[in-house]
Amino acid sequence: MTTLASGTAASNADKDDLTRDALTVLQPGFTGTTAPDWLLRRLGEGLASVGLFGRNIASPEQLSALTAQLRAERDDVLVAIDEEGGDVTRLEVRSGSSYPGNHALGAVDDVELTREVASALGRRLAACGVNLNWAPSADVNSNPGNPVIGVRSFGADTDLVARHTAAYVTGLQSAGVAACTKHFPGHGDTAVDSHHALPRIDAGLPVLQARELAPFRAAIAAGTRAVMSAHILVPALDPDRPATLSRRILTGLLREELGYEGLIVTDGMEMQAIAATYGIERGSVLAIGAGADAICVGGGLADDETVRRLRDALVSAVRTGELAEERLADAAARVRALARWTAAAAAREAEGAGSGRGASGGSAEGDAAGIGLVAARRALRVTSAAPYTPLTGAPYVAALTPVANIAVGEETPWGVAAELARLVPGTETRGFAGDDAAAEVLAAAGSRRIVAVVRDEHRHAWMATALDVLLAARPDTIVVEMGVPQAPPRGAPHIATHGAARVCGRAAAEVIAGE
Repeated sequence: MTTLASGTAASNADKDDLTRDALTVLQPGFTGTTAPDWLLRRLGEGLASVGLFGRNIASPEQLSALTAQLRAERDDVLVAIDEEGGDVTRLEVRSGSSYPGNHALGAVDDVELTREVASALGRRLAACGVNLNWAPSADVNSNPGNPVIGVRSFGADTDLVARHTAAYVTGLQSAGVAACTKHFPGHGDTAVDSHHALPRIDAGLPVLQARELAPFRAAIAAGTRAVMSAHILVPALDPDRPATLSRRILTGLLREELGYEGLIVTDGMEMQAIAATYGIERGSVLAIGAGADAICVGGGLADDETVRRLRDALVSAVRTGELAEERLADAAARVRALARWTAAAAAREAEGAGSGRGASGGSAEGDAAGIGLVAARRALRVTSAAPYTPLTGAPYVAALTPVANIAVGEETPWGVAAELARLVPGTETRGFAGDDAAAEVLAAAGSRRIVAVVRDEHRHAWMATALDVLLAARPDTIVVEMGVPQAPPRGAPHIATHGAARVCGRAAAEVIAGE
């Protein structure tokens, strides 16, 4: 009788450990600006990470209260966010970022500036209780037609991307926030957005080794605490499975060949590259089996049912022998190890702040506003065939607007109109798109000087045509390129900002207003 009872207790304990491990490897999201009851309950059951998105953030004060609410349930919880600065911002999703983004930093090419910007961003995140940032993007923007990376990349030069990736990792982690370098093994040479379908990179192994992998080697050398996998098929590395589900890529390449020992996080499993091909349950099982340690889900699927489905899929896979229990336990252990690192880093920051020797050296808000604008101003490239003629009245800002990619979202404002209106009262603006854009701009602007704002003119034939017509009719049109500047500069002047963040708009507006 005693033996039977002990055996039952041991069986229940094993079951509890298995369930906790399955919850531990999940990084789910939720809706709302306070933690729902189901999320707090799951934290008590073993969930170790939570992902935040723009929908969860209303203000720094609210975000601090939310992270405190999570830590009241589990003090070592990993609170993750997709805060790249530039286009992809969650802290400032409704106003635009105080940081110009990677492409602007790459255009300046001052690694110390990149480190300072990342450190300022890290201090802002840490002050709000966030300790894991799904950034930086280490993708080499080798394909100018890339629809999802673009200005999220430091640039098209491998060495430049490598050194700035390392500087960003160092700066972010100096503030006690873990970096998650993405999207391994490199998402830059794609023409498909993995939010919508499965991209394929057909580069040969020598090119991949020299180009795509170099920034990740630099990030690993800099001590990045996490790496995010890409939902891309790379036949030279694995002809059958996308990187997120590939043991050859995650274990053979990243772990064994590159010697990486930190946390491997998947990109969002509800993205169509995985959800529409394998499904999120099977995809999650395959990802953990391949070597991933944490399953990111919650950008689109953000409810308790999703957590339950993925937990049960992992538990079932272990029980049927499809997934080794030791692999799941190892993944959960890596999540807990990162949680310990962030807790220790937070303690060091608190001790430093208390003794007056903290890394922040001042207000996180104030530091960011200063360094972000400095970087945005330095990133500007102004080209003009003739001396710039200053404005003589309020201009008309025509935003030639492409469809935003899902990573950026529609809710984040971009452009120069808001900042220019602050400097030149009376400035008016409207968005335009399509084949009739130029005629509509000319009719709307009347006699006012036109400021034409574009993003990635080289990727949109209608946009290039609209500029042709505008410049023929109104040669004094000012052109502001806020994407990747690939098309030849034209305009009076042509201003390349290398990003569409709010501070990029402010820097361009200062030039236009003659400040």
